[in-house]
Amino acid sequence: MTRLPEKFVENMKKQLPETEWESFFSVYAHPPVKGVRLNALKGGRVALNGLLTDVLGAPVAWEEDGFYTEKDKLGANPFHFAGLFYSQEPSAMSAAPKLEVKAGEKVLDLCSAPGGKGTQLACKMQGEGVIVLNEPVLSRAKILSGNVERMGIKNAVVASETPERLAEKFVGYFDKILVDAPCSGEGMFRKNADEALSEWSEENVALCAARQKRILREAVKMLKAGGRLVYSTCTFAPQEDEAQAAWLTEEFPEMRLLEQEKLYPHKIKGEGHFVAVFEKSGEAETQSRLRPAKPTCSKAAEKAFREFEKNFFVATLPRLLHETDGVLYDLPQGVFDWSGLHVLRVGVKLGELKNGRFEPSHALVLASKKSELKNAVDLSREDARLEKYLRGETLETANPNGWCGVCVEGFPLGLGKMVGGTLKNHLPKGIRKN
Repeated sequence: MTRLPEKFVENMKKQLPETEWESFFSVYAHPPVKGVRLNALKGGRVALNGLLTDVLGAPVAWEEDGFYTEKDKLGANPFHFAGLFYSQEPSAMSAAPKLEVKAGEKVLDLCSAPGGKGTQLACKMQGEGVIVLNEPVLSRAKILSGNVERMGIKNAVVASETPERLAEKFVGYFDKILVDAPCSGEGMFRKNADEALSEWSEENVALCAARQKRILREAVKMLKAGGRLVYSTCTFAPQEDEAQAAWLTEEFPEMRLLEQEKLYPHKIKGEGHFVAVFEKSGEAETQSRLRPAKPTCSKAAEKAFREFEKNFFVATLPRLLHETDGVLYDLPQGVFDWSGLHVLRVGVKLGELKNGRFEPSHALVLASKKSELKNAVDLSREDARLEKYLRGETLETANPNGWCGVCVEGFPLGLGKMVGGTLKNHLPKGIRKN
């Protein structure tokens, strides 16, 4: 059983009716609840449910593509490599649907790493509009960028900036903003016991509450009139939850609280979470004067890519090509000029020029469908070559020479290059199985 801090126990007894004490504290004698969310960009529950019957349990009520699972170590599952699902604690899936994002909107996930809620929002947007996924800590932003790539998201800008720096540039810019704020983590005492318990103290709760106010202050500046803001935490502390919602409406009268909800692990099947939903009233204020991005691409780079595209894809697709130091990107339609910001990823990295030839990227194949590929090696789960590919080994196959997509059960997994009946493995070394 998880050993809880005495002061936390005391605080929770003040927060909950005495009739609920036993049921609340008894949850810590049981394992944490686990969940997975199917990738709507690759078909969601309609297309993927049958492939993952050994992984998926009961559906999660508040997320249409969410399921409970009893499975561990799902990162080794080949469908995880292909971006068909994201391992996400079920209660953590509750915040993103409250934002009610729509295709074509400008959306910000201000504290995004490792990417659970941000990729959840991107799935709702179906590749249309622009979503900024921000994480101030660079090492965590790199993890976020990797998850965006794995899920095949085409319309994301991954940034690593402070809220203050972003607010200087994006005044009144975003239709929807999610603030999944750094918190004291009380709701994660069962899931991440060692880390959450070692860092918890009443002093840390107070520090988190102060930091959350700073973040929310900047978020309000970036939200346009009529826009929606969702604030969430994974803690039970009222100072970080209900008190923050009350403070926000007092500090900013234009922010109207629409609803707030606290999820307790003894009442629902999940860990602890808090969500508050706000709407910004008033006339449209001075909008950010962000210029649209101006893509530039050398004739040599475009020619090399188009030659590759003709051989690799069944048909050419409309792309907004942009080149930086020989690296080509497909930019989201309507993306802003990101100069002056620390940005890790904009749209899809297509690949790069090497000795005058185009070499495709892992991101390109993960953002594609098998039906779009001219040359593909499709491996079943039972095919022994699948494990070999995931370990970075070469494969024997009869495909034509040249670049090809490697798929699992019809879903792109990575790249290979055929040379005389042997497929040279181009799965990035950093993600290969040991």
